[in-house]
Amino acid sequence: MMSGEWVIAPATVESLPDILEIEEACFPSPWTRKMLEAELSGNRFAHFLLAKRTTPGNDGFPSIIGYLCFWIVFEEVRLMNLAVIESMRHKGIAKALVAQALDAGASQGGMRALLEVRASNHAAQALYRSLGFRAATTRPAYYTNPLEDAVLMELDPIVSEAAQVAEACDRDGGRITPLQ
Repeated sequence: MMSGEWVIAPATVESLPDILEIEEACFPSPWTRKMLEAELSGNRFAHFLLAKRTTPGNDGFPSIIGYLCFWIVFEEVRLMNLAVIESMRHKGIAKALVAQALDAGASQGGMRALLEVRASNHAAQALYRSLGFRAATTRPAYYTNPLEDAVLMELDPIVSEAAQVAEACDRDGGRITPLQ
C-alpha cells in the first residue's frame, strides 16, 4: 500500500475500539479502555489523531492504522502515546502524526515539545531525532513489563521543525488534514 492511501484526522470516541486494538497489539503494557476513554473524552488538554486508510476494502487491513495521543498544556506539547500497526510501519505515518500534533500545538501557542521513549526503542528515537528532538535526560526504571529506563526527548522550539515535517510528509504522498 502506498503512503498516499492514508490521511490524518481527529479521533472521536467512536474510534475507541480501533485505538484500543492497536494499543494492545503494539505495547507490552497497553493503556486500558478506561484510560483511553478518559483521554478521548475527559481530559481537556488531550488530543487524539488517527491515521486512516482512504480506500477501505476487504483486504485484511483495518481502516484505522495508527494514532497519536498528545496534550497541549499552555506552551508545551506533550506526546503521550504513538502507535502504528506493524504492517504499516516505515511509511511516514508516525512522522505525519507527530508533525500534525506539533503544528496543532504551535498554532495554540506551544513553544516546545516533550516525550518519553523506551531506552531500547531505537527506531522511535531515530524518528524523533529526524523531527529535531534531542535526548535531554534519562528516567531510570520508568517503564514496566519489562522494567526499563525512559529517554526524555525535547524539541525546543517546535514551530519551524513542524512546518518542515508537514511539508516533507505532503511531498511523500501522505495527506494531512487540519484539526477541527
